Amino acid sequence: MAEIHEECGVFGIFAPQKQDVASTAYYALFALQHRGQESAGIVVNDDGVLRTYKDTGLVNDVFTAETLSRLGEGNMAIGHVRYSTTGSGGRENAQPIVVNHLKGNMALAHNGNLVNASELRIELENEGSIFHTTSDSEVISYIITKERVRRRSIEEAVLAAMERLHGAYSFIVMSPSKLIAARDPHGFHPLCYGVRADGSYIVASESCALDAVGATLVRELDAGEMLVFTKDGPVSDRTHCGKSKHMCVFEYLYIARPDSVIEGKSVHEARKQAGRFLAERYPIRADIVVGVPDSGLDAAYGYAEASGIPYGIGFIKNKYIGRTFIAPGQAAREDKVRIKLNVLKSAIEGKRVILVDDSIVRGTTCARIVKMLRGAGATEVHLLSSAPAFLNPCYYGTDIDSRDNLIACHHTVSEIAAIIGADSVGYLPLEKVALLTGGDGTGFCSACFDGNYPTEIPSETMKSRFERWARPISENPKFKK
Repeated sequence: MAEIHEECGVFGIFAPQKQDVASTAYYALFALQHRGQESAGIVVNDDGVLRTYKDTGLVNDVFTAETLSRLGEGNMAIGHVRYSTTGSGGRENAQPIVVNHLKGNMALAHNGNLVNASELRIELENEGSIFHTTSDSEVISYIITKERVRRRSIEEAVLAAMERLHGAYSFIVMSPSKLIAARDPHGFHPLCYGVRADGSYIVASESCALDAVGATLVRELDAGEMLVFTKDGPVSDRTHCGKSKHMCVFEYLYIARPDSVIEGKSVHEARKQAGRFLAERYPIRADIVVGVPDSGLDAAYGYAEASGIPYGIGFIKNKYIGRTFIAPGQAAREDKVRIKLNVLKSAIEGKRVILVDDSIVRGTTCARIVKMLRGAGATEVHLLSSAPAFLNPCYYGTDIDSRDNLIACHHTVSEIAAIIGADSVGYLPLEKVALLTGGDGTGFCSACFDGNYPTEIPSETMKSRFERWARPISENPKFKK
């Protein structure tokens, strides 16, 4: 973990007539690529026949004109881009998950992380269930399937399953005749829907995916809401609504695309506001403000706007390389930093630089970037994080599963500055987090910063347990002689 892994991205379309829904899903997954770069998949529904294709890699690598053609036309499709929180990143864990059962079939695309997945999986295995993946998404699919075989409809099964699922989930389920979207009662992760001119309904993790396929945003699903799309239109069920909302604040700070709107609030404006708060807290004398592409740019602009210090382009980004965490091994990650970013020396040389990044996790990537600025002739480098210090694991979908790798847990701010090689380091004040979108300070989950978890937390993370179970015996220390 050099920096943060982000969320998964989910997408669904319900069209009034058969059309090329596979291509629509393909374009939408492109728009959601920032949420997951390990695998991608699409399932097309053609009169109840589900055709699927998924594999590891970026959307453009997984799907070709030929594979999209084989998926064919249909009136429904769901898609998924993934990075692993619970479960490894292999092909077996690529989504959507397709299940054939006594009453038909279904497909599931899930974003989030269950805190009770371990207990549910053990229960299912004791009942004879056989798991093919190490992800908690398969647990969700089994719970829904188990409920479906004894209930009258898929929506009744989903509602019953939601009673048993604890933690974070935004998922889309596709049955032979219905598309169902559901969001957990705390609303940890976003899920919205819109409509196109041809009458198609679109569901996605972020509004930027709606924009990509020509849909108009209608609204965000409420926390705990289930929305069922049929040929008669959408029907809302609010049985599980009513709990206090705890949207992951890191959606605004890092995960979401800046052109997305989440719960009526612009991600771009929220990040600019973080920069303004940093300017209030750290009135540093400098010559230029630069942001680390991409998620540090908006906050850097906000700092410059509030401070009056010129905003500048400090880095040129290679657009054909993914986020740094994808590369296995620290040496490979550092190589990717050099390939991914190059300093614009003419803008930096001889300048006192304020460098704004979205977060400081382990500090290794930040140290590399500061070193690059020094090498380009910066006389001072002051590193500011548009997120507070990470002090706690996340159990709801962001891949911070241990305090061991969090630099702020083991060092003071001045020590971190020395480790990174910066003249100073500053974090967004914790009390400003809930004010990023201009609200009253309620409705966010910031447990990774303050330790105030909205739910009970597991004693042992599913990620470590599943990966231990799934590891070959020869690699498992428990079985070594």
